[in-house]
Amino acid sequence: MVGGAQAGEVRLKQRVLFDTNIVLDVLLNREPWVGEAKLLWSAVDDERIIGCIAATTVTNIFYIARRAKGIEDAYSAIALCLDTFSICMVNGDILRRAMDGKTSLTADFEDAVQITCAVDAQVDAIVTRDKSGFQSSSILSLTPGEFLDRLG
Repeated sequence: MVGGAQAGEVRLKQRVLFDTNIVLDVLLNREPWVGEAKLLWSAVDDERIIGCIAATTVTNIFYIARRAKGIEDAYSAIALCLDTFSICMVNGDILRRAMDGKTSLTADFEDAVQITCAVDAQVDAIVTRDKSGFQSSSILSLTPGEFLDRLG
């Protein structure tokens, strides 16, 4: 498997990349998805998993939260994200690999960047509500419900 634990490595906690939509479900209290998203966030807070987000997710969250809730809430949202999640680097190499399709063949560039970040960060899974954007990923993509079922 690309990503995840390397051969011979024992990983006690799964590393999981959260798609932007999952984080926004919690921050904006979006029904009907907020319940499962909060359970996932709690798994990070309780240190049962290591939650990761792409650096671009932080800027997207700020933009969306500012439009929905105002600038103070937007800054609070990104502060909470920075305190909660491990941030996957996005640099020129990540963007080029995402653009070239060497990591994925998705038509959505944002999803391609997240897949490339997931591969680079060696995560075990990507959690998203929109699995269609991650079908070509070498990293397992799961809905929040699917991941929670596996987490137990």
